[in-house]
Amino acid sequence: MYYITAGESHGPQLTGIIEGIPAGLPINIEKVNAVLRSRQGGYGRGNRQKIEHDQVEFVGGLRHGVTLGSPLAMVVKNRDHAHWSEIMDPASPATPENTVRRVEHPRPGHADLVGGMKYHHRDLRNVLERSSARETAIRVAIGNVCEQLLAQLGIKLVGYVQRVGSIAVAAPASQSVDKITAAITKNDLRVVDQEKVVAIHDLIDQTKKDGDSLGGLIQVIAENVPAGLGSYISWDTKFDARLAGAVMGVNAIKGVSFGDGFADATVPGSSVMDQIDYQQGQGFSRLSNHLGGFEGGMTNGMPIVINAAMKPIPTLYKPLRTVDINTKEPLKANVERSDTTAIVPASIVVENVVAIELAKKITETFEAANMDRLKEEVERYRQDLRAF
Repeated sequence: MYYITAGESHGPQLTGIIEGIPAGLPINIEKVNAVLRSRQGGYGRGNRQKIEHDQVEFVGGLRHGVTLGSPLAMVVKNRDHAHWSEIMDPASPATPENTVRRVEHPRPGHADLVGGMKYHHRDLRNVLERSSARETAIRVAIGNVCEQLLAQLGIKLVGYVQRVGSIAVAAPASQSVDKITAAITKNDLRVVDQEKVVAIHDLIDQTKKDGDSLGGLIQVIAENVPAGLGSYISWDTKFDARLAGAVMGVNAIKGVSFGDGFADATVPGSSVMDQIDYQQGQGFSRLSNHLGGFEGGMTNGMPIVINAAMKPIPTLYKPLRTVDINTKEPLKANVERSDTTAIVPASIVVENVVAIELAKKITETFEAANMDRLKEEVERYRQDLRAF
C-alpha cells in the first residue's frame, strides 16, 4: 500500500491517493467525516476551524460505497480558499495585487527560512502553505479509511492526550481501546482524567492571554495486532522503526518512544523485560507490556503503545525575533492565524498515521487484492501462531 497527498493550506483543496487498498472494503463515509470534525475540535484551537467544515469527497476507486481495488482518490475542499483565490491562483502570473500576502519575515520554529533557502523561494508563503499542519486533514481521511480496514481484521486504535504543557494526566487504568475511547470522549481535551480538565482549560486560557503556545504528550494504543509484523533480520525491516518515522513525520512532533519509553533507561532490566506466559488454546503472551508490543523490531502480540512529544505551536501572537530575508535587518516574525495548542488534533493525527502504517504492513505481509481473502489469510496466520 502506498499513499501521497497534495495541496496547500489556502489552496482550493487537499488531495489524497491510496494505492493498494483491497477490493471489497465497505467505506463508511460518515465515519471519515466524523474524524475530520474531531480533528478540527479540541480546546485551544484557533479561528481557522470556524471557517473550515471539513468533509471528504471520494473521486476514484469507490463505487456504491465499496472499494474497487484501484487507487482510492479523495479530496477535502478548503473553504477559506474563497478569500485567497487570487493570491493562490495556480495559473496567473505574480503581480503586486496577488502577492500582497508575501512572507519575507521567517517565523522561528517553522519551515519558512530553511525551506526558502533550499527551494530558493523569495516569498516564503510558498513554503508555509505546504508545510502547514492543514495538510494533516487529508492524512486523517486516509488514516480513517485504514482504520476501517483494520477494524475488519479486529484491530482497534485510539490516540489520546497524556500531558498539556506542565500538566500531566494520569495513565489509563488499562490499555483497553474501548475503555480509553469512552473516557476521552467525555471532554474536549481527549484526556482520561476528568478531574484535570478545568486546570488544563485554565492553563490554555492564560497561555493565550500571554500570546504564547503549548505542546504536550500523546499516546496511541493499537490492540489485537498479530505478532510477527516486521523482522529482526535487518535494520530497515524493523516495524517499530517505520512506525517511529511515520509519527515523527507529523508536524511539530519532536520525540517518539514505545511502551515505557525513556523511563526504561533508568531502571534495571528485570523491571523492563516482559515475562512470557503460555495458555493452551491461546498461545504465548506476556505478563506485562513495558516494551510497548515490540521485541526485535517485531510485534509480539501485546498492544502497541506509542508515545509522541509535541513541541508548542511555533506561531506566536507575541512574535519572536527574526531577520528580513531581503534587507537582513532584525525585526519581529510574521503572525499567521494559529492555535494556542494543537495537542488534541495532533493526538488524532498521530492515531491515524499509525493506522496507515499498520494497514501498509498488513497489506504487504498478506495477499490483499480482495478484502475477504485478506481476512481469511490473517485468521489462518493467527491460528498458526496460537498452535506454535
